[in-house]
Formats: sequence, C-alpha cells, structure tokens
Amino acid sequence: MVSGMGFFSKLFGKRPAAPTLIGDIPKAEKWLVEAMASSGYELDGTMGSFRELDRFFEEQQRPGGLLDGRVGNKLFAIGCYMGQVMIAQLGGTWETDDSDPLGEINIAVRLPDGSVVWPVQRAMKRFENGSEDSLYAYGAVLGQRD
Repeated sequence: MVSGMGFFSKLFGKRPAAPTLIGDIPKAEKWLVEAMASSGYELDGTMGSFRELDRFFEEQQRPGGLLDGRVGNKLFAIGCYMGQVMIAQLGGTWETDDSDPLGEINIAVRLPDGSVVWPVQRAMKRFENGSEDSLYAYGAVLGQRD
C-alpha cells in the first residue's frame, strides 16, 4: 500500500495547492458581483459602485435580510471587491499574510503613495456603525488623493 503524497501523486500527478488569500480575493470579488446582481445591485467596478454597497447595507441589514445572521464571508467579499476596485482605479497592490490567523480581516491594499488601507475592516465598520462609515464616502476621499 502506498501512503501519503506518493499515493496522491500517483493518482493525480501532484497535490493541489492550498488556498491562499491572494487567490481567494478574485474569487470572492467575482462571487460578490454575481450575487449582488442576482439581488438587484449593480457593481460596475468603479468607486461610484460603492454607493450600491451602501444601499445594500441599508436595505439588507435587517431581520431576514441578506445581512442577517452569519456575515463574515459576505464582508470579506465586499472588502475584496472594494480593494480590487481601488487597485484598478488608483493603482496599488494587495498585501496578505496566509500565516495570520486573522488574515481575511487584515488583507490590505498598499496604494502607490505608500499608504495602506484595509477594505475588509472598512466593510466591517460599515456593518457595525451604519451609514456614518459610508463606503461611498470612503472611496470618494481615496479617489481625491494625489
């Protein structure tokens, strides 16, 4: 009997790579865009679409809404979308740490000027504090920076 990696590699060639945060980000973004569209929210890849995210929070953060109950994966996906939009419109790169037990919360975007933003943490703040932590206002301020 063959055990461990030897058996697996004989059957399938090589072991699949373990999931990584940097690999999960585009998957979560894609899932969010599709899920939001199926619920009537249009995310078009612009900072202006952060208005739709705010509308989503306003309409769905209620008993029985889409943001009722366990929301961790949804907040992660919202943060991934926001970060991807920031990078597309402002430049920058993702910073992730797969060894961090809170890596999903601590993913960050380093902007071209060297500043760092944490979009998942911002989505969590929006969830916790309501419209005073507007995602659209956040994006607008970032978009006005030089």
